[in-house]
Amino acid sequence: METKPPLPPFNYESATQKVRMAEDAWNSRDAARVSLVYTEDTEWRNRNEFPSGREQVRQFLIRKWEKELEYRLIKELWAFHGNRIAVRFSYEWHDAAGQWYRSYGNENWEFTEQGLMAYRYASINDLKIEENERKFRWPLGRRPDDYPGLSTLGC
Repeated sequence: METKPPLPPFNYESATQKVRMAEDAWNSRDAARVSLVYTEDTEWRNRNEFPSGREQVRQFLIRKWEKELEYRLIKELWAFHGNRIAVRFSYEWHDAAGQWYRSYGNENWEFTEQGLMAYRYASINDLKIEENERKFRWPLGRRPDDYPGLSTLGC
């Protein structure tokens, strides 16, 4: 059976590691890679979309990153208990017309014993920003270890 460590039940260290691994995967903008951390029958709520199953998640992510250009994300552990993790996050991106946005949100995650995410509930708000208001300025891809997190950046 497929596993994605760290496995529940989570402690502070393993929950923090799981959050950073999720951030790194999403910053890759590789829908196929990201979708593999979810169960085959995963259930999502993301804004007004409700992808069901790994393949729908993969298709959702492809559409997302075709629209949200130069996507850079930071996730931060909010709380954890047993097989659940709550996260707050922010990401910056621009649309095809060059308008920049900072998107803020919260996610609730529930994992199987194998460490795959079975449920993901996300609430997200978008704020138009000017290019000079951006805070996430590392090269595309993984956020460098020495780059500040959300609390330090005031996001």
